[in-house]
Amino acid sequence: MFKHAIVRRPAASLVRGITSRPELGKPDYSRALRQHDAYIAALESCGLSVEVLDADERFPDSCFVEDVAVCTGRFAMITRPGADSRRDETVSILPVLARHFNELVSVSEPGTLEGGDVMMVGDRFFVGLSDRTNAEGAGQLISALERHGYEGMTVPLSSVLHLKTGLAYLEDGILLVAGEFVQDPLFREFTRIEVRPEEDYAANCIRVNERVLVPAGFPATSGRIRDAGLNVLEVDTGEFRKLDGGLSCLSLRF
Repeated sequence: MFKHAIVRRPAASLVRGITSRPELGKPDYSRALRQHDAYIAALESCGLSVEVLDADERFPDSCFVEDVAVCTGRFAMITRPGADSRRDETVSILPVLARHFNELVSVSEPGTLEGGDVMMVGDRFFVGLSDRTNAEGAGQLISALERHGYEGMTVPLSSVLHLKTGLAYLEDGILLVAGEFVQDPLFREFTRIEVRPEEDYAANCIRVNERVLVPAGFPATSGRIRDAGLNVLEVDTGEFRKLDGGLSCLSLRF
């Protein structure tokens, strides 16, 4: 069960963030702030104590705080983002996590790792090999996991930005799958809920205790999750979608 979350307020520089979807337009900063407020409220409604960090104008993408750390039940790892413009975001998260974790480890050069590529399934961790996470970074994480009694394995990615762009573990053996993962035999052990291609953004959901947070505006995906017996809470993240960000990206949960 999650008890805590850390979020960072969007900076006004958000409009200059990294994106692969320029056709969606630049984020509306005022609307992004309102959506972020609603996101925090959703986490709190799931029983979490939410620590809100100040915006950091130096880093347009810094509201996507999930990418700068991986939190487990036994330690936290400070990552080394694969995007050069995000590399120094880790500096300010280190003292924050030091208040919550007795042990912190860090990814070292030449490794790169972003939290969006790490999916926790109980005591197992799947680590995507992407443009942002390389084999060295994944290997450093897996070594740390194994030292603490966890298991880790890599998943080569072909098209998605991060592993959790196309996968979401909803607990109880249920896995939301989209795109390249729909037919992937690596995940055949799970009860899979398939996301339609036109709703692929909705694959980035998060199970937070007794609820599943789902992006607003994707009725087919929400319906299939409800049909699986899960309690859905829809949250609008439309402005963050313009920067390839989703529900999991906006918080560290532990």
